[in-house]
Amino acid sequence: MRDREHAGAPLLALVGPTASGKTDASVAIAEALSAEIVCVDSMLVYRGMDVGTAKPSLEARARVPHHMIDVADPTEPFSVARFQSLARAAIEGIRRRGNQALLVGSGGLYYRAVTDDLEFPGTEQGVRDQLQTEAAVLGPDALHARLSSFDAPAARKIERGNVRRTVRALEVAAITGRLFSSYAEAWDRYPEGVVRGAGVDVPRPVLHRRIERRVLAMLPGLLEETRRLLDQGFGRFLTSSQAIGYAEAAACLEGEIGQEEATARTIQRTKALARRQLAWFRRDRRIRWFPAGEDGAPALVPQLMEYFREGISEREAARRSPAEVP
Repeated sequence: MRDREHAGAPLLALVGPTASGKTDASVAIAEALSAEIVCVDSMLVYRGMDVGTAKPSLEARARVPHHMIDVADPTEPFSVARFQSLARAAIEGIRRRGNQALLVGSGGLYYRAVTDDLEFPGTEQGVRDQLQTEAAVLGPDALHARLSSFDAPAARKIERGNVRRTVRALEVAAITGRLFSSYAEAWDRYPEGVVRGAGVDVPRPVLHRRIERRVLAMLPGLLEETRRLLDQGFGRFLTSSQAIGYAEAAACLEGEIGQEEATARTIQRTKALARRQLAWFRRDRRIRWFPAGEDGAPALVPQLMEYFREGISEREAARRSPAEVP
């Protein structure tokens, strides 16, 4: 059976920083490999947030099936755990159809949620609300000291002023009975054989120019899209509303900043995001990096296809019995 044949087969992945051209390159690669694309990104999941997230076009999605796009409304909570469950179900469906799954994106956390056995404990709003109230009354240092008293490894990795992460660590301990740090043990392990990753390595000056061009080109459409979302009740208190570009567009539309300032802030935040994304992926030694120039990932398509095909061929050879090997 097809699903049994593909069980345990390494996933293919095309990753790298935002604005490196992965989306355009991935469509050509997926077509050549009979692959379906699974987007690993924290914001592509939201319906109606198309311009600011540089969502794959309808034309691209007509050419190649895309998964993990438009699966939630901006007003609803969407956790990494939910993403993990939906993405893995999508991959199983792809394999049952006899196709390859090609992960594509810049979300390092979401990429690893799919490729590796990471656990994401749930939440409990009542516990979180109580801890946030205590943080407001007692101050972040007091909560951080409490965490340090019973989970020093977690406390060492969380800055004293980072209330959000401190509250999360205390919440997990309270509702699961496990130390927050115990969930992090798998993060430093990168098992071989589960993914064949290709990274797009764009020099920083080139990447910055690409980011600047993208933001300038998308801003008019982003302002229009954000106005429509605000009219639909898209509150700025929502997590999705804090996405890069949307927060700045909303501030611009509400008269807090001008369009020039909104552009500058979006560019600055996007460049900072790209640095964090690269830091995530650089830790994964399973990723082979491909140097790119001004044209980004699309110019690398022949090399990337060869790299992925080599992996597919190696897998097929390994599955053949000794008698079948010429």
